[in-house]
Amino acid sequence: MALTKDKIINEVYTKLGLRKSDARQVVEQLLDIMKRTLESGEDLLISGFGKFVVKEKGARRGRNPQTRRDLRLRARRVVVFKTSGILRKKINSP
Repeated sequence: MALTKDKIINEVYTKLGLRKSDARQVVEQLLDIMKRTLESGEDLLISGFGKFVVKEKGARRGRNPQTRRDLRLRARRVVVFKTSGILRKKINSP
């Protein structure tokens, strides 16, 4: 089961004792800051958690698996997440 935005809002609401509407606003603002940072091409580093990096992928050849026709995939930007050493250890510890 995935951790959803609503679940995060409920955690913030419960742990910080905020009103539900305030917790929602805090989470929405945080996500907005993160989105704007990545949209601008900047890396997003959260200590103890990991780093979101915007990478450029060049244009490349591809193939439609249904028709087997060659096609050209255009260049694009993708977001890559690299876990911090601390989080990696926690995930892999017994």
